[in-house]
Amino acid sequence: MADWEQKSFWLETAGPYEPQPALQGDRVVEVAVVGGGFTGLSTALHLKERQPGLRVAVLEAGVTGCGASGRNAGFAMTLFGVSLTITVLRWGRERAREADQYMVRAVEYTEAQIRRLGIDCDYERHGLLAVAATPGQLRRQREEQELAEAAGLHPTRWLDREAVRNLVDSPTYLGGRYDPLCGLLHPAKLVRGLARAALAAGVEVYEGTPVTAIHPGRRVRLDTPGGRVTAEKVVLATNAYTCAFPALRHLQVPMHTYVVLTEPLSPAQLAAIGWRRRVGVEDGRNFLHYYRLTPDNRILLGGRDAPYYYGNRTGVDRHPGLRAALAEELVRTFPALQGVRLTHHWGGPISATLDMVPAIGRIGPNLFYSLGCMGHGVALTQLNGRTLSDLVLETPSELTAAWFVGRRALPLPPEPIRYPLVQGIRGALRLLDAWDDWRSRRRPVPAGTPGTP
Repeated sequence: MADWEQKSFWLETAGPYEPQPALQGDRVVEVAVVGGGFTGLSTALHLKERQPGLRVAVLEAGVTGCGASGRNAGFAMTLFGVSLTITVLRWGRERAREADQYMVRAVEYTEAQIRRLGIDCDYERHGLLAVAATPGQLRRQREEQELAEAAGLHPTRWLDREAVRNLVDSPTYLGGRYDPLCGLLHPAKLVRGLARAALAAGVEVYEGTPVTAIHPGRRVRLDTPGGRVTAEKVVLATNAYTCAFPALRHLQVPMHTYVVLTEPLSPAQLAAIGWRRRVGVEDGRNFLHYYRLTPDNRILLGGRDAPYYYGNRTGVDRHPGLRAALAEELVRTFPALQGVRLTHHWGGPISATLDMVPAIGRIGPNLFYSLGCMGHGVALTQLNGRTLSDLVLETPSELTAAWFVGRRALPLPPEPIRYPLVQGIRGALRLLDAWDDWRSRRRPVPAGTPGTP
């Protein structure tokens, strides 16, 4: 992948990088990990640290972090699945609470890993602000807050309109929820730090090495363009790219998310939008907007839609229509930024399951997988690496006992049925968002209304 630096602002600014050579010839290892992103590198590092004599190889089709790990917004957050409401409806309050405990541990685990490994990835924890920009969003956000309290999730705080705008001052904000357990980071620096740690621990990393075929058996053979790897156990840490492997194609679908990035804001521009604390922000749409400040005070804004491309395509890295829509949303949210220049636009696939929560599991005795992060995988994948290492090493733990480990995910049909099914779900969510926006324009909330329903 010669153009990997153009895949995102993060990959462009992660510093000098010399890719590892591709696999040439045959290699025999105990564990082969397919995928050199957060999940794969975390898994390989944990395996090697726990059993230094284990022969572990990572096979990456491009360069480490060139997928979602190097293109995401850099939110290390506690959100599990797509929303708390959907998780509770599908799985119940007890499992929602267990998932929340896993995610709290994931955020704290990510922080500890960054410190332990000495990774400079611009990490800062100021929390997440989930704002309501319409009366409908306000009602749903308040219901989510009440549901979180009733289900016994980790503490979050409800903020009225004034309190929200004291953190970030947009005229569109009506209220919202504040979660202190969210960190912001430079994702490409984090994934490169994990790669360095894995190499230093003795993990073999082969870049430019796509796996073209998997041959199951007592020992699994992985074919690549330059050779093959024979392994006792294999971990598919491929998330959205899992659709390349027929045995797991029915478990997830690659949806795409896109972002825009502004030029660095001046002190006057920052003061005009009142972004007084470097919190991450997302709104309450079904296809939400998410945004943050970078270390050099650019605004990264993404979301609004999540396209699916027929046949599980994963290489659509730009979307002019969403770029324009996100540019409009930026100015609508912050009118003072009218005329601000956009310097970058990129996107890529995220892994979505039909029931909208993650899945970790195994096929047969020696093939393991992790998928379905739903776009919230920065912290989740770090802890999933530890969970996968427990599964591979056959050491049951409280992590492997999590209900979404080994669960039976709802299957997705193949094409040509998959496309209309996914588009139907996506279309319904888009319609609800459009209806909510239209009602908000027709009946705006008066300026003096408090941030409660």
